[in-house]
Amino acid sequence: MGAAEVEKVSALVPHLLTIPHKKIWVEYDEEADVLYVNFKRPSRADDSELTDDDIIIRREKGEVVGMTFLNVAKRFGTKNRA
Repeated sequence: MGAAEVEKVSALVPHLLTIPHKKIWVEYDEEADVLYVNFKRPSRADDSELTDDDIIIRREKGEVVGMTFLNVAKRFGTKNRA
């Protein structure tokens, strides 16, 4: 990881500290262009909601346990960040 990548990840830290979850797992599926963010492992969502801006909010017993962001690179213009 080069200096530019370290700087990008470091810029996320203030935002991550404001999230009310102590553990966060993130996975990006480049082929599907989907970003998965989980706050609980394993999460067994029993409800989900698709927002108008292509975000699936997953809940377990009313608590948000994860979010799925669809069309991430297309929406944020970050395709192939190497």
